[in-house]
Amino acid sequence: MKSNSIKVATILVAALIIPVAATCQQSASTGNASGSSNAVLYYPSSQVSAGFEKGGALFDGKDRNYTVMTAHREKSGPATAELHERDTDVFYVVDGSATFVTGGKMLDGKSTGPNEVRGSGIDGGDTHQLNKGDVIIIPAGVPHWFKEVPKSVSYFVVKVIKP
Repeated sequence: MKSNSIKVATILVAALIIPVAATCQQSASTGNASGSSNAVLYYPSSQVSAGFEKGGALFDGKDRNYTVMTAHREKSGPATAELHERDTDVFYVVDGSATFVTGGKMLDGKSTGPNEVRGSGIDGGDTHQLNKGDVIIIPAGVPHWFKEVPKSVSYFVVKVIKP
């Protein structure tokens, strides 16, 4: 069952990337940057599965205007709220569920790097119950927050970076 979820997620991420890739500078090969302007990126299921175990970038966005990441969160209380001033996040939930808040006012927001703000939570906003198969798109400048993860959640993230 998990293998099918990963296959579906991979297809969805590819479908999301194609329009982005068509408008950005191309220069990557099988998982690594190269000089080819028409290179295709391919990640075998073993690499994708390993990505969900540790989290992090599958593709780091080198020379393109997007990154592709795998993420996994275990049961927890509220996580850090985030606001990306230049990045739009596209999440695809592969497995699990979470209570996710978007919009509202970030609490205790502090700059943590260029164009990145983190805070202790969100006041107000819209609450979404994310479940396996769901997609949520968070535009640049919108605070977002994993308020609760009851068991665990695994998700793909495509970050589209505004120039």
